[in-house]
Amino acid sequence: MEKSRKINSFVWHLLQEVDEEIEKGLEGIILNIPGNSRLMPAERITGEDFWILSRILKKNPHINGLDVRYNLMSDVGAYYAARLLQKQHKLIYLNLMFNDIGPEGGELIAKALHKNTTLKYLRMTGNKIENKGGMFFAAMLQINSSLEKLDLGDCDLGMQSVIAFATVLTQNQTIKGINLNRPILYGEQEEPTVHLGHMLKENHCLVALHMCKHNMKNCGIKQLCDALYLNRSLRYLDVSCNKITRDGMVCLADVLKSNTTLEVIDLSFNRIEDVGAKYLSETLASHNRSLKALSVVNNNIKGEGLVALSQSMKTNPILSNVYIWGNKFDEATCVAYSDLIQTGRLKPDNTDVEPFVVDGHVYLAEVSNGLKKHYYWRPTYGEVCSQSSNAGSILVPVGPDL
Repeated sequence: MEKSRKINSFVWHLLQEVDEEIEKGLEGIILNIPGNSRLMPAERITGEDFWILSRILKKNPHINGLDVRYNLMSDVGAYYAARLLQKQHKLIYLNLMFNDIGPEGGELIAKALHKNTTLKYLRMTGNKIENKGGMFFAAMLQINSSLEKLDLGDCDLGMQSVIAFATVLTQNQTIKGINLNRPILYGEQEEPTVHLGHMLKENHCLVALHMCKHNMKNCGIKQLCDALYLNRSLRYLDVSCNKITRDGMVCLADVLKSNTTLEVIDLSFNRIEDVGAKYLSETLASHNRSLKALSVVNNNIKGEGLVALSQSMKTNPILSNVYIWGNKFDEATCVAYSDLIQTGRLKPDNTDVEPFVVDGHVYLAEVSNGLKKHYYWRPTYGEVCSQSSNAGSILVPVGPDL
């Protein structure tokens, strides 16, 4: 009313709900204003709307988290988000994913974090801050000592900025989880993977590393494996959607014989095939007793490799979550996983398949379970962060479900 602006009815309704929670004496409230809500006809907030929202939040000590995913903030909203970070000293969680923020907006937010000492979790997913914005965030990590989790997936980072992150993380002692998914890389030399490998040898604080869509081949996974012989902190490694084949599994299987910290490995959408699955199965059956979850979704694995994985679970009591959908099931595979589920060795919530019988033959159907099913979206009903659909962040928790 003070600024003579039209009231956004969706935001108004959510703020009324927050007022009710504050009246009940609740603290640490996360204000969720998703622009893609299907339960209410959301009027997406713009940069000017966020200015008014930031004015409200500056004066409210009860709210310590803000989620404005899938709105239309642009660089104007990023300017007000940066000012909010400078003046609101209660905010620990900020989700700005897919808000049309560009390199200039990324620069403003990164510079605001130079002096901010409270924000712990920042998600910038899908904002095209590009190489320029990525360099400002890398520079920020040299100064900031409070941020614990940073998501820059799908931000069009360039090779220069990915290498800058790898360099900075050799010294940064506070970041526990970083997402560098889908950078824009040119060439076949895999320089970023080489640098990230060197970083893992030096860094002993990083818990979760996401390197999805890095165009990584067997040479790249070998660089990471060489580093994992020395690293004693990384618990979650995501190398899904790359070009890793069975030869890369030789290195990974070998490092898993001695590595006792890795708990979750996501190999989804690679091409390890039967031979690669058997390499992993042999290690899991006889050596490794630390890995809890393995995803080999869509890896062109046939019956022989899938059955070998199921057999390894019978001798390995620690491996609890296995995801196999999208491979080539034969009847032996269906029977093997049906037996694991029926005997209780594999819990239904810990896998993405469910057995059913037709005319005396066992088949497997897909179930919506996985390591990070709700990375880009949230369900319209049920649990917001279902354990069975987001097992990765449950097994290796690094703050809220970024």
